[in-house]
Amino acid sequence: MKKIVITLTLIIAVFLTVNAQMFITKNGKISFYSDGSLEKIEAYNSQVNSAINTTTGQFVFKVLMKSFTFEKALMQEHFNENYVESDKFPNATFKGYVTNLNDVDFNVLGTYDAIIEGDLTIHGIKNKVKESGIFEIKESGIIGNATFFIKLADYDISIPGAVNGKIAEDIEISVNVDLKPRPKN
Repeated sequence: MKKIVITLTLIIAVFLTVNAQMFITKNGKISFYSDGSLEKIEAYNSQVNSAINTTTGQFVFKVLMKSFTFEKALMQEHFNENYVESDKFPNATFKGYVTNLNDVDFNVLGTYDAIIEGDLTIHGIKNKVKESGIFEIKESGIIGNATFFIKLADYDISIPGAVNGKIAEDIEISVNVDLKPRPKN
């Protein structure tokens, strides 16, 4: 009897994994914006990897920090060398879940409010976050959008004394991903 229960459990687990709806992208977009008294700072990254499992609600991101582009090359250099230390901490990641999964019907076209909760890791520091976003379910896939704020201090990112108070300590982050169904093998 014990072997039958174990076998049935394994079969169900395999069945659920095979039928899980995975949507992915390798060219999602993340931008950030900071408006301090000294300077406005904007950067864009269109090489964002992201995936969502619409059955479990698991949602992940991986962002290569050196892929952010700035209007001024010097800003990009300072960002990578002095602030996020991209050689030491090459990626930012998010691992979490859609916590209101029952409110989002990934099988019905439309726009849904989503609550995403999980661990955001930037500059080697992991923090729990809970943010709101929107999923737009289309025939071609899922578009996800969110805008939220982080505090540099929460991720141990220091502002040099020479510009302290002139660069914003809160950064606005915007996320846009166009997730497509993962090809079946």
